[in-house]
Amino acid sequence: MTLRPAAFLDRDGTIIHDTGFVRDPDHVSLIAGSREAIHRLNDAGWIVVVVTNQSGIARGLLTEQDYRAVAARLDELLAARNARIDGTWMCPHHPEVTGPCECRKPGLKHYLAAAERFGIDFTRSIFVGDRLSDVEPATALGGKGVLVLTGEGRLAKDAAEKAGFATARNLGEAVAGQLTIDN
Repeated sequence: MTLRPAAFLDRDGTIIHDTGFVRDPDHVSLIAGSREAIHRLNDAGWIVVVVTNQSGIARGLLTEQDYRAVAARLDELLAARNARIDGTWMCPHHPEVTGPCECRKPGLKHYLAAAERFGIDFTRSIFVGDRLSDVEPATALGGKGVLVLTGEGRLAKDAAEKAGFATARNLGEAVAGQLTIDN
């Protein structure tokens, strides 16, 4: 099997606006350029994977049903422009409530599961998000981490750059930069 590159994307603050524990599908709104960025990845043959921490479930601020409804709405918004997410992995835990787990970012459990399912080459993959925990798996797995300055990204910019991660204004810029390098 030929291994393919993947874009591992955070959801809240990277693809959609983070309104704080998003639980209502009517409140889902895409960050400018995110739909187009995902479409470009799809067209380039990349696997698009969302890995998201949803600690609001452990804290009782939303249910897994709420989470699924928001995820379905995101899929609808993307499909309206022929963009798609190939797989999604979610951690519903919070260390202070449920104790430690292996699936909470920057843990690698979900990334390894996605690689097994899709045949992913980590060294040709990007890890994009608005928090350090979203991009740190790139270091352990050999990919490229890109912190977007949407969501919480501006707060982590200096730390990300100090750790050697690239930064981009948004998902569109992160993807454009990577596809330019990769092609």
